[in-house]
This record gives sequence, structure tokens and C-alpha cells, in this order.
Amino acid sequence: MASQDWFEKDFYAILGVPKDADEATIKKTYRKRARTLHPDQNANDPKAEARFKDIGEAYAVLSDPQQRQEYDQVRAMTHGGARFTAGGPGGGGFQDLFGGMFGGPGVRFSTSRGGREEADLQDLLGGLFAQGGAGGYPGGYAGSRGPRKGPDVQARTTLGFRQAVSGDTVTLTTGEGGSVTTRIPAGVKDGQKIRLRGKGHRGEPGGESGDLILQVAVEPHPVFGRDGDHLTVDLPVTFAEAALGATVAVPTLTGEQVRVKVAPGTPSGRVLRIKGRGVVTPHGTGDLLAKVQVVVPQRLTDAAREALEKLRVDEDGVDPRAELFVRSKE
Repeated sequence: MASQDWFEKDFYAILGVPKDADEATIKKTYRKRARTLHPDQNANDPKAEARFKDIGEAYAVLSDPQQRQEYDQVRAMTHGGARFTAGGPGGGGFQDLFGGMFGGPGVRFSTSRGGREEADLQDLLGGLFAQGGAGGYPGGYAGSRGPRKGPDVQARTTLGFRQAVSGDTVTLTTGEGGSVTTRIPAGVKDGQKIRLRGKGHRGEPGGESGDLILQVAVEPHPVFGRDGDHLTVDLPVTFAEAALGATVAVPTLTGEQVRVKVAPGTPSGRVLRIKGRGVVTPHGTGDLLAKVQVVVPQRLTDAAREALEKLRVDEDGVDPRAELFVRSKE
């Protein structure tokens, strides 16, 4: 709030209290009017919102004894409490007013531009209204600090894997014993931070609330993993399916099954891509990546063992590790 407002606005009338009101009356009146004019109680009413801000500005000044004293002095200047003249015999000039305010006749003022160097009115007012280094305003006036935004709040929450991928509405308990209900967007990642506007600590009277900075931890899933916007899954296939080829079923996070073709001779570790079955985000949809895992049988029937023995004979002289040893010498 600029100090110019102190000349133009009657904060006592805005708040609805007499000029001699004590601190308790000012506080009680502000709370009562703030509850009535709060934006939450007056949705889509810009006039009520403007009045709410006005009483917040008024309370910020009148509830501070030092600012209230300075405000009263400023208002006295402009409403009959003092007369401004160019000075001279018999006239109450600037020096009469400000000399009393600043402790004596040592400061003098002049409305002329020529002659001796004397203190400038704007310089004086700038010093009068400066509040601990507050920023200046055009014309030499410095502004008093307006209502401050409330501080942000840091919080953590843990989501299930499915909640994080699909999005969910959660209710969080605040440190003050309250609760905040918010929508977690689809596709949130482990460790990601979400800013919830206006869900932090309350600001000073007339100031907006701070934000809630929510850090999300995502629990692992027993089947699915995450690679950016892609979902991953290990797909077990039998030796025969990998060697001879097959069409097999693959689970999805939605509970449906999709079928994918395993080409003959597919090795363990090959990734099969299923389009559009990954994480849905505002920027696009990922894929489901199925990584083939060839399952080695733990028990063999006599027929299976006999077949594998024949296969070993057929592969006699074939060394699948030969290239590995050659490349190891590079």
C-alpha cells in the first residue's frame, strides 16, 4: 500500500470504528467484517472481494501502534489539523507543523526554488513514511508494507502405483489439525513435487494464503514398473515358445489382457512393444514394454529330456560364447 493512500483513505470509516477505538475494538470489528466479506462466503462478488481487501489494508495500519500514530499525523495535515503557507510573519508555515513533529525548529521548509538550500517536502515525507527499507514510490514517497502472503508448507504423501499412474483424489492432514483434499494428476512420478495454490499457511489480514508443496512417493508394483511414460513388465515364455514362436497373453495395468506375437528364435531380454498401453498424460500416452524372460524348466519328463538330448547332439560344435571371447580382447 502506497503512503499516498494514507492521504486519501479514511481507514477508520472503512473498518467501521471510531477514531478513538482501542486495539481490542479494532481487532474484534475486523474479524467480524472479514468473516462476512471473505471471498469464500461471496463467490463471484468482486465488490465484496474489493471491500475485503480494503478492510485488510485498514486493519494492517490501525492494528500497528506505530503506523497508526503516523497515519493519524498524516490525516491531521490534510483535514484541518494544520495549515500550509509559504511562511512569513504571523503565518503557521511548514516549519511550525513539522518542527513539532520532529522535535524542534531545526528543520525548515521552503516553497521557492531559489535562494538558500532548505529541506524538500518530498524528502521529509519520504523519510516519514519509510518503514525499515520499504520501496519508494514516485514523487519521493515511500510505501508501507502491505499484507503479506502466507508462507508455503512442505508435505509428503505416499501413493500406490496404480493411484500415481491413473490419478486420484486424496485427503491430507495438515500440521494444524485440519485437512486438505486435492486431486493428484495422472502420471505423477516417484519423488515429484506438486504445488497446490492457496493450500499453505494463511497470510496476514488481506493477504493471500501460501502454497502447499507436496512431494509424492510412489509404492512399487509387484508386476509393473515405470520408464518415463512407459510401463514395463517382465514376460515369461517357455523355451519352446521362444524357440518355435508363439502368440502369448500380456497383462495390462487396467486389468485387460492383450496378445502379442513372439517370433521364432526370440532370445531372453528382447523387448516387445505394445502401443498405447502405458501412462496417460496431458502430453501423450506411453507404451507397455514387455521384456521376454525365457523360463528354464526345473523338472523334465522323460520325453522332454530325450528331446533335449537330441538337440544337444544336433548343436554339437556350436559355441554361443565364441563371439563373447573374441570381443573381450578388443
